[in-house]
Amino acid sequence: MANGFVDRAKIFVRAGKGGDGHVSFRRELYVPNGGPDGGDGGKGGDVVFVIDKGLNTLTDFKNIRKYKAGDGEEGGKRRCHGANGKDIVIKVPPGTVIKDFETGKVIIDMADREEPFVLLEGGRGGKGNMHYATSTMQAPRYAQPGQSAIEKTLSLELKMIADVGLVGFPSVGKSTLLSKVSNAKPKIADYHFTTLVPNLGVVGLGEGRGFVMADIPGIIEGASNGTGLGLDFLRHIERTRVLLHIVDAAGIEGRDPIEDIETITEELALYSEELASRPTIIVANKLDILSEKDRIEILDKLKKKYEPEKKVMAISAATGEGVKELLNAAFELLKTAPDNIMEFNPEISLEEYASRVEELPYTVEKGDTEGVFIVEGPRIERMLGYTNLEDDRGFKFFQDFMVKNGIIDELKELGIKEGDEVRLYGWSFDYIE
Repeated sequence: MANGFVDRAKIFVRAGKGGDGHVSFRRELYVPNGGPDGGDGGKGGDVVFVIDKGLNTLTDFKNIRKYKAGDGEEGGKRRCHGANGKDIVIKVPPGTVIKDFETGKVIIDMADREEPFVLLEGGRGGKGNMHYATSTMQAPRYAQPGQSAIEKTLSLELKMIADVGLVGFPSVGKSTLLSKVSNAKPKIADYHFTTLVPNLGVVGLGEGRGFVMADIPGIIEGASNGTGLGLDFLRHIERTRVLLHIVDAAGIEGRDPIEDIETITEELALYSEELASRPTIIVANKLDILSEKDRIEILDKLKKKYEPEKKVMAISAATGEGVKELLNAAFELLKTAPDNIMEFNPEISLEEYASRVEELPYTVEKGDTEGVFIVEGPRIERMLGYTNLEDDRGFKFFQDFMVKNGIIDELKELGIKEGDEVRLYGWSFDYIE
């Protein structure tokens, strides 16, 4: 979009991998066969999101699309623990919604969240071989690998947070009004879609009173179905508490104000029924180019149609006529409007989204005797603990386990041949191709 404003971005994030546990043995003078002393690996870094209130666009994510946390370091000798990986902290503007790119489901709505949000935790560091010494295995030659890194592709969407949103067809005077009543400096010209980005401004009413106003770019018929730029802009109205629906009372382009109001109201309802029911003031603009007779006629027409459900007011954004009264009415309406910022509920369980398959260690080695191969380690022990190898189904599960875990491939790499022996904790099998 123009002016460097970006309200959507696609980014890749990766949590840090856990450092591997270390395999080593004490080697000291007069202790020729010392026990295992391999240290644990460090934890991988987390992917963390925080709100930065100084940001109002996702522009930075157009330049940097990949964010990676640091990996944990491998454990060391003498029980030394590997260093933990560094977290990656990603700053986003208030109102950012984080979604899974593949499914479009909401993971978290940052809105105006105060505390950091850990999206992905870094992998756990693997245990060193010092943890695996037992009475039957006093010199374990394996350590636990660190947990794998989690990688995700995310969609970021910025949904502006404002008290009052200005809606209406292009060129009805929204930008002019915002520029006159706030510190915002929107582009203003006499042609359609001058405003291609939402503009925010702070409206001061004196005595500590005020509110934030957003000029939402012109919505056109079909916007809710994605026509033109409309759908891009509708998302920014979702968080506004009060709407000012601006119409061109003078009908400069031959438009009928009531038809315009009905068209945009329908678009809002198609996008969100809740949005269409937001407290609204109908604002008839451009009084300065209407005769007194025409003013009375159009205002009567609008009031008969919309009051008392929606208040109707008349202004000239160009000259300032009626603007002060409009701002005070909007401020009073805010007092009764729901004050909670609309938040989008998570559609994915974070535990499910960030799940990681746990992998216990194992080793595949040649035995001291020709044609003998030894497979051992906690992963093998766990499998044997819940598998009945004397049962046909159990043995089939065991065979599938050996294939799926890559153990058969490792045996082949070591040169196993048909008829060779494979040993696993008291079990012995002949290898058959």
